[in-house]
Amino acid sequence: MSETEATPDAEKPVEKPADAPVEKAKPPTRLVLVRHAVTAHTGPLLSGRMPGIDLSEKGVGQADATAQRLAKLPIAAVYASPIERTTQTAQQIAAHHTLVVQPLPGVIEADYGDWTGGKIADLAKTDEWKVVQVAPSRARFPNGESITEMQSRTVAALDEIVARHPHETVVVVSHADPIKSAIAHYSGMHLDLFQRVHVSPASVTVFEFHSYGVMMVKCNDTGGLDDLLPEPPAESAPEPTSEAPSEKGSS
Repeated sequence: MSETEATPDAEKPVEKPADAPVEKAKPPTRLVLVRHAVTAHTGPLLSGRMPGIDLSEKGVGQADATAQRLAKLPIAAVYASPIERTTQTAQQIAAHHTLVVQPLPGVIEADYGDWTGGKIADLAKTDEWKVVQVAPSRARFPNGESITEMQSRTVAALDEIVARHPHETVVVVSHADPIKSAIAHYSGMHLDLFQRVHVSPASVTVFEFHSYGVMMVKCNDTGGLDDLLPEPPAESAPEPTSEAPSEKGSS
C-alpha cells in the first residue's frame, strides 16, 4: 500500500450533532479614537506638549457630551496621551465605565519643537508650514520630530493596544495630528494626503480589526453612536408542541 492511500482506520472528521449549539462568532477588536475637547488655546495657538493647559469650560461640556455618547458601549479600557487636556477628556469617558485612565505616551501630541506655543497665523507664513501642508511626509518641525516619526510611534502604540485587547472595545484619547496619521495608515492613505482629513475636537473615529484586515466604521463623528452597540442575543425558536390536533367531524 502506498503512503498516499487511506487506511481503513484513518481518522475521519468529527461531525457535530445537528442539535449542537452554534458557536457565537467573536466580535472584532474595536479601536475608538477620540480627539480631546477644546482648550483656550485650541485654534489660535499651537499648544503641542505645553504643560498646564486644561480644558476650557466649553471643552468640559464637549468631553461630557462625548462621554455620554460612549456610555452605552462595552468599553474594556480607556487610554490617553499623558497631557492634561487628553487625560481630562478620557477621565469623563472612563467614569461611565468605572475604569481608570491609563497613560499611553505613544499617542502624545507631535513634538512641534520651536513652534510649540506659537501663533498659527504667524507659523502659516513660513516656508516650513507649506511643506507640512503639501508634503508632510518630508516635513520636520524645527528642533522637533518629523511627521513620519509621529505616525510611526502612534501606529506602533495603537497596534500594541489592539494586540492587548482581542475582541474588546477600547478607547484611546489623543490629538488631531496623531489621529489623522493613524487614519492615513489604517485606511491605506499616503501620509502626504493626511491633511485632507479633518478631526474635530471631541470627535470619534472608530476602526474594527478583523482577522483579515482593518475597517474604518466611523470618522470624525460627532453624532449618535447607537449603531455601534452589540446586537441583542437572538431569541430561541419556540419548542414544537407534542399535543395531537383535535379531531373534529367534517360537516
